Amino acid sequence: MRVNIYIDGFNLYYGLYTYNPKGPDWVKKEVSNNRKCKWLDFLALFTEILPDDNKIQVIKYFTAFVNGQRDPSKPIRQQAYIHALQQYRDIEVILGQFKSGAVNMPYETPIGGDRYAKVIKTEEKGSDVNLAVNMVNDGWQDKYDIAVVCSNDTDLIEAIKIVRTDICKKICWVTPSTVYPSKELAPHVDFHRKIQYKHLKKNQLPETIPGTKIVKPVVW
Repeated sequence: MRVNIYIDGFNLYYGLYTYNPKGPDWVKKEVSNNRKCKWLDFLALFTEILPDDNKIQVIKYFTAFVNGQRDPSKPIRQQAYIHALQQYRDIEVILGQFKSGAVNMPYETPIGGDRYAKVIKTEEKGSDVNLAVNMVNDGWQDKYDIAVVCSNDTDLIEAIKIVRTDICKKICWVTPSTVYPSKELAPHVDFHRKIQYKHLKKNQLPETIPGTKIVKPVVW
């Protein structure tokens, strides 16, 4: 079976490496372990978690360049990783936009007479749309038999339905073991795989990408 892989970079990143304080202790522990494994080799990872008779045709990684407003070294680490993926695995990177700005947000519980606070809101725009368009377009062009969707974003449901119903392709849905898979997405996929810490630990890029000066960030 020919396989195309579509990765929502920010959705996957926050699923693997961030922790909800209200979540269970086992998730906190796994996220803590996951954070040691950010130099992730996507080709090796998906080769392991997918059946042996599947042939990975292309991996498309949807993300956006972050700003360094809070951490000036963050864009440097991200760009090193993107360049490593492109040089070592020839992964196709499709960029959206990363936006950050001050907005007024309501308090969960008003404090005195104050009902709103000004906060810095950051959000990534475009990855879900770019992923959906690429997956549907590649399907119509018969570039795969199975689309692997690495995201927990319910905005992708309509595109997934088109791929399955109108284009008659299969959908493999991949999520981190640290997040609860969306109940809305689940009925629209053919099968589901989970990324666990053991997969991350085993499938890391070389610390120095051969033939380049690209090296794994020290804090990773």
